[in-house]
Amino acid sequence: MKKTKVSELLGIDYPIIQGGMGWIADAELAAAVSNAGGLGMISPTAGAKEGENWPENLRRQLRRAKSLTAKPFGVNISLEIPEHKECMDIALEEGIKIMTTAAGSPKLYTKYLKQSEVVVMHTVFSVRHAKVAEAEGVDAVIASGCEAGGLISRDEVSTMVLIPQVVDAVKIPVIAAGGIADARGFVAALALGAEGVQMGTRFVATQECPVHQNFKQAIVKAIDTDTTITGRKSGIGARVLKNELARQLLAVEEGGTTAEEVQSLLGIGRLRLAVEGNVEEGSLMCGAVAGMITQIMSVAEVIHSLVDGHDKLVASL
Repeated sequence: MKKTKVSELLGIDYPIIQGGMGWIADAELAAAVSNAGGLGMISPTAGAKEGENWPENLRRQLRRAKSLTAKPFGVNISLEIPEHKECMDIALEEGIKIMTTAAGSPKLYTKYLKQSEVVVMHTVFSVRHAKVAEAEGVDAVIASGCEAGGLISRDEVSTMVLIPQVVDAVKIPVIAAGGIADARGFVAALALGAEGVQMGTRFVATQECPVHQNFKQAIVKAIDTDTTITGRKSGIGARVLKNELARQLLAVEEGGTTAEEVQSLLGIGRLRLAVEGNVEEGSLMCGAVAGMITQIMSVAEVIHSLVDGHDKLVASL
């Protein structure tokens, strides 16, 4: 396939970015994605042991990734974590030149990161968010639709209608996230005007992903109706696989609750439980594409299937 603005911006072979999934995006997964021609991403919390300092865990992960790949990879910083600035500084110290920011305003750190010649991408959920990010100087926006796993916007705009509107509203490259698991989604995203895609759930169900096999099998076994959105009423909506925890959350929300009460039921421990394989009590953040994923593949197989499938689909069209 031809280079896009995103593949040229990031110095990668294919415009395919691995989502910076909080407790999942570790050095091994990121290196596998980068070695296969995409862009691997590392999260400060991924691979952290219980009680471990997240910034120092990030440093360890970055150094591990450098030993596994000579290709570009980046860091995803959620502005919600208390140590986000310290994590940014460590990434800069380690020579990282690509970062995504999320769950906060691009006004906070874009200019700071650009001073160090970092390529900055910011996650947005609406046209308004995208315009603000562009005005602050980000290099690209990741437009995330409500099909995506994990935290979503309360407006729940789908990828199909979000991408073309964001593309029309900004001049910088747009990366599509949500609802992409195979070549059909890849081609569709590019046809809507995106210059690249970000995928999370598809990379969870890979051999190199650090999550427990139970989590991977839960994705493989899922059908089209097996994800749900919790936290709508409390304002912290998240798409997850249906399990006992999701049912408890939905029941609590039906009775009326606050964001604090929902957060107390969730907590960091629930995310760790999911990674460790407790598929009933853990928070299984997962995109709606789970129903399309039928096997656990290697990262290279996933990326090559997207690229080869892209070329065949485009030729057939």
